[in-house]
Amino acid sequence: MWASVTHSHLQILRYCRAFLPRSPKPLPLLFLPSLTFMDNRTTTTTSNSFAPFARNNTRGGGWEVKDEGERSRGRGGGARGRGGGSGKDRVDALGRLLTRILRHMASELNLDMRSDGFVRVHDILKLNLKTFANIPLSSHTVDEIKEAVRRDNKQRFSLLEENGELLIRANQGHSTTIVETERLLKPILSFEEVPVCVHGTYRKNLDSILESGLKCMTRLHVHFASGLPTDGEVISGMRRDVNILIFLDIRKALAEGMKFYISDNKVILTEGFDGVVPVKYFEKIESWPGRKPIVF
Repeated sequence: MWASVTHSHLQILRYCRAFLPRSPKPLPLLFLPSLTFMDNRTTTTTSNSFAPFARNNTRGGGWEVKDEGERSRGRGGGARGRGGGSGKDRVDALGRLLTRILRHMASELNLDMRSDGFVRVHDILKLNLKTFANIPLSSHTVDEIKEAVRRDNKQRFSLLEENGELLIRANQGHSTTIVETERLLKPILSFEEVPVCVHGTYRKNLDSILESGLKCMTRLHVHFASGLPTDGEVISGMRRDVNILIFLDIRKALAEGMKFYISDNKVILTEGFDGVVPVKYFEKIESWPGRKPIVF
């Protein structure tokens, strides 16, 4: 039903009331942009533009960082509630935020990141950010950062004490171009160093991969694992829910000049040729977990 608000016979606001049918169960709470219907029928809305990993919070003067919802948490999950959190949940949320900052956000946050990826821990704790448990970084301690590093079963981080200062870096997965591959990673000089080199992906991506190869996309490298999930340990470099395995003929790729590196947490990385690993270097493709060969 439409109604109007008038003042001195002048219509200044036109609005609509909507009636919804009663529901036996409470309806979920929805957050929608507010709509104001003026007498000229114009609508005013406000939208926020999101960067891939964060947005500028203009009201608070800081940054709001969103959780990508990584399918391979490697930290035992943890609550995402709005409460302050404590113990395990508090540290898990801190670890997820550290991953975002150290891999992707150094430039946007004006962090003093070295070319080997290391950042001073105290600089991170000064950032005007909240973790996914809604806890300000400044409320965390150096010991909690150490605990987040220790607890991460994919070993995503390294700590370094230098000149009395504690530094931290992500071992791999960067999109920031501040880091230099040769400073961050160890070169692989022989195929014998990595008996298994496998990329995990999804069936929905396979046609595109077979058409144009494996691409770095927004990151600096294509990632490969040095083993399979059934090897008895959590494998870095591969998500847990992949259903396609692409095995690389690393011997052939090395012989033809492709450079490979290995991170501290045993992820195999390459820039390929111009950011692409061509299909001709694929040794075999299998489904997972059935391990049925896929012809390509």
